[in-house]
Amino acid sequence: MTNEMGNVNNAIEASQKKVVSREKEVGEDAERPRGPVGLDIGTSHIVMAQNRGKNIATVKQLNAFFTIPNSKFTKKILQENDVTFFEKDNLFYILGYSADNFANMFNTNTRRTMEQGLLSAREDEGVTVIQAIIKTLIKKSTKANGVDTICFSMPGEPLGGMHSVIYHESIIKMYLEELGYKPIPINEGLATVMSELANDNFTGIGISMGGGMCNVCLSYLSVPVITYSIQKGGDYIDSMVGLSVGESATKIKVIKEESLDLGRAPKNRVETALHIYYDDLIDTMLHSLQDVLRSSEKVPKIAKPIPIVLSGGTVLPEGFRERFGKGLRKVRLPIEISEVRVAKEPLDTTAKGAMVMALSEEM
Repeated sequence: MTNEMGNVNNAIEASQKKVVSREKEVGEDAERPRGPVGLDIGTSHIVMAQNRGKNIATVKQLNAFFTIPNSKFTKKILQENDVTFFEKDNLFYILGYSADNFANMFNTNTRRTMEQGLLSAREDEGVTVIQAIIKTLIKKSTKANGVDTICFSMPGEPLGGMHSVIYHESIIKMYLEELGYKPIPINEGLATVMSELANDNFTGIGISMGGGMCNVCLSYLSVPVITYSIQKGGDYIDSMVGLSVGESATKIKVIKEESLDLGRAPKNRVETALHIYYDDLIDTMLHSLQDVLRSSEKVPKIAKPIPIVLSGGTVLPEGFRERFGKGLRKVRLPIEISEVRVAKEPLDTTAKGAMVMALSEEM
């Protein structure tokens, strides 16, 4: 019992730490963790988090790949340049940030292992590829006594969708077990709560807005009372804006990430379309929250207002929090909201929250 309480206290302490983030370097070897690990399995990136002294250290890898025909000469060149790849069916599968470099060189797009937050049914080798990408971040466990814990992110069941998270969760879980770890799934919205709401007794609504979907969790004292997802996210905005203005989704994504300010009036067609589809996503998100909470019998009676905390790459543009708050005033929730916050490090929140949970679950 004393050991369990110590683990929980360590987890709470870790949730208050600063995140030091970096991208996986091309040719860099995978790490062998020292202690519990948080793993964010996202549509766009896979992020690993570890508790390192005064900080939480995260390293991210692009969750993408690119294929080229194989040859002995090409293989030699790839190896000499520390390109991350594997060979299958007469093709080289270039992985992670290396894939991005190749796609840019060929003026085309990378391919993804995931679509709308789940393993893509359109990619025959998607499972093999995502396993290989995970292995660029984390080595097989060699822990002699006991097993290292990995807490990995999972989406909530999609509202009104034909998809289920069961297959996706099982594939990731089995692979992490093969690597010698004890895998524990955590809902993405709950991971946001675990990362950001220690000072609120882990009570509030965590919303993770990523590339493929938005994940929601109503948490009471760290217990996930209600969880779900909608299969709309940043990729939806990019593709719909691109279709509306006749530009590629890739170009729209760059504009969105580099210069979009939702607190300022749009200056051109692209910005106008970005504002429209951001409003559409926020509206869909908030109306789903209203409908789910009002129709559920699980909503606890909470004595005081609770916060909403937002994470994920989709919340990064300037003015997003204010835009979300404006939309929130248009819906009627059965719970009073105290404030809307954006996570301190939106791109690392899920991995950090997963790591906090892994710390608390360590044997």
